[in-house]
Amino acid sequence: MKKMFIPPMLLQYSKNNLPFDDPSTFAELKWDGIRLIVSNLDELNLYTKNTNATAKYPELHNPPIPKGTILDGEIVVLDEQGEADFEATNTGFRSSKNRKPVVFMAFDILYHRGIDVTALPLEVRKGLLEEAVQENETYRIVRPIQGSTTGFFKLICQHGLEGIVIKKKSSKYEKDTRSWSWQKVINYQMAVCFITGYSKKEHSWLLGYPEGDRIRPIGTMELGITPTARQSMWPVFQAYKIGESKDHVYVQPVVRCKVKYRDWYKSGAMRLPVFEEFIV
Repeated sequence: MKKMFIPPMLLQYSKNNLPFDDPSTFAELKWDGIRLIVSNLDELNLYTKNTNATAKYPELHNPPIPKGTILDGEIVVLDEQGEADFEATNTGFRSSKNRKPVVFMAFDILYHRGIDVTALPLEVRKGLLEEAVQENETYRIVRPIQGSTTGFFKLICQHGLEGIVIKKKSSKYEKDTRSWSWQKVINYQMAVCFITGYSKKEHSWLLGYPEGDRIRPIGTMELGITPTARQSMWPVFQAYKIGESKDHVYVQPVVRCKVKYRDWYKSGAMRLPVFEEFIV
């Protein structure tokens, strides 16, 4: 049993992306990084959702866990405030050049002493996680908060962190399943943007952000655009076309829309923009 990849359990969005208090659940911080399975059976293997990343992260090669352990968690690059820097984590994953060291944030245990524990309730698995992991600078445990979930989410928003995950205490680990037992609530920002064109290849729109008397390009938006919204924009795209490139058609910025997004990249592009509605 040298190598074992377990496809991770996935999250649902909570209804209307809102937190809720429920005594059968607890909440924990959603770390803004890259999902990683640490498999320390006969040998160590580090798996993202679709890659064996063992060679990429030598700082994780001496895990403070016994053989026969498989952990689920998130790798993050921490900034000077101890907060996750997603852009640095993502850049380091794509290229080893100037890569910053990562920290593994363990939130679940799937194998303990060589035994599959995924059918045990999450509350029990959390206890086994504490038993298995001796925390150090590169391996840490994500612990549930005590108290109100809605109050916790307000705090997360005040500090500009990614969000929270609300988990059923009794939940089994459902491999390769998007389960309602785990629900994420994301701290989205809101902005009003101009639609400045569309992609010829993908179903995405170009966005511009007003800055003084100019409109700054901030990338493309693909998420949240319904067939109805796409249909209603098509006559505008035809009537107000001002140019095109190999990949895009450009239009006059006559239509504004409300967009929710996670944050801004250092390049000035908007991260994960999602169409909400047109502004008339």
